[in-house]
Amino acid sequence: MSVEAIPTHPAVPFQDAAKLALGNTQLRRNMGKATQTIRGKRASVVAELPDWQELREAGRAIKERVLRHLDDYLIQLEESVQKAGGHVHWAADAAEANRIIAEIARKHGAKEVVKVKSLTTDEIGLNEALLKEGIEAIETDLAELIVQLAGDRSSHILVPAIHKNRSEIRELFRRKLGIDQLTDEPKALAGAARTHLRTKFLSAKVAVSGANFGVAETGTICVVESEGNGRMCLTLPPVLVSVMGLEKIIPTWDDFGVFLQLLPRSSTGERMNPYTSFWKGVSPGDGPQEFHLVLLDNGRTKVLADPVGREALNCIRCSACLNICPVYERTGGHAYNSVYPGPIGAILTPQLAGVENAGSLPYASSLCGACYDVCPVKINIPEILVHLRGKVVRHKQKKGGWPDPENIGMKILARIFSSPRMFERAQKFGRLGQKAIVKDGYIRQLPGELAAWSTMRDAYPVAQQTFREWWRTRS
Repeated sequence: MSVEAIPTHPAVPFQDAAKLALGNTQLRRNMGKATQTIRGKRASVVAELPDWQELREAGRAIKERVLRHLDDYLIQLEESVQKAGGHVHWAADAAEANRIIAEIARKHGAKEVVKVKSLTTDEIGLNEALLKEGIEAIETDLAELIVQLAGDRSSHILVPAIHKNRSEIRELFRRKLGIDQLTDEPKALAGAARTHLRTKFLSAKVAVSGANFGVAETGTICVVESEGNGRMCLTLPPVLVSVMGLEKIIPTWDDFGVFLQLLPRSSTGERMNPYTSFWKGVSPGDGPQEFHLVLLDNGRTKVLADPVGREALNCIRCSACLNICPVYERTGGHAYNSVYPGPIGAILTPQLAGVENAGSLPYASSLCGACYDVCPVKINIPEILVHLRGKVVRHKQKKGGWPDPENIGMKILARIFSSPRMFERAQKFGRLGQKAIVKDGYIRQLPGELAAWSTMRDAYPVAQQTFREWWRTRS
């Protein structure tokens, strides 16, 4: 079992999971090295394009247009796929999508399916659902294979095994694949995986993929990858099933001119993806002879209904926000307890699963804004995080629990700041009340829950003379 589906019950709060991750020094070393390397490559190739900001704006505009007219584009995509000889299925949730895929596999007598790396199938827990039906899902992406063999979970959108180093992978392959003589050289590790997967590619009756993009105009589906395993899945098995979130549509073929410049540079720091595969329906005698497209909702229309939160659906899964995030770099992806980790997961998971199930994730951020700066489609992640924090507070209040201390404090401050007289009185009380906690001109430890803020910071005390008091003595 490689990953867990989007949680439908309260998960371990991020703050608790992050504490465990921060105690793992090897994890922090692995994460720091990997994210810094990817950041450097991205910065280099982005700097080559003088019109990078214009490309970002074009990508944002296209995705916004899709969300405004999503119903029309979905119908157009269905018609285009059917016209090309494919079959289209609509899945309201994970259970329905899994049932559709399992029925297709059973119809063709498949006991195994080979998979292209896909976050969407991870989201619906496809591997586990198929296993219950007696069908084994085999991950063919190297990193996903590593995670699957280890019985682990993905910790990165682009590099699922980013939390493991070469030595750990070598020991895993020795144990699980029965290879005694194996070095930790990348070429040797890739070769071991290739040998293991070759027979699977040649014998599989059904392949399952995700989709980076689906073109409403032509019915073309696109998958981008770095290894070529996906290409094997997309061409060798006679039946291909692609699972695509409703939001992955782009209107026209020409729109690829924007996204195939934005995506590789933002994700792997490359000018082009090594393998970019396009297919449309079926072609007699060439590739799969039966194609199924499963269009997945699973909470997306609920996200679309939120005027602020819907911007998260613009995501093209590049992972640039993860690689730049200081929180993710130190905790890794497992602390988020979702297939969507990092900043994008912090705004997408609470909307798909509900803030009642993932209410800690909007707080997994310092709101530094670095994620917004690097996002290729200009998703304002900090703004959505603040919006979702408000939803979390309102949910707690609605449940009738204890009032949120932060919310109470902010309301009191708003009242004080709205009145000059109350503000001056608060300053006088502050001068008196701080005497017990001011040492050497600083407040080293704030009382109560505020202590968490002052653990890493020193606060300046309230001045003995305010500006207004100083001004009165001179006017």
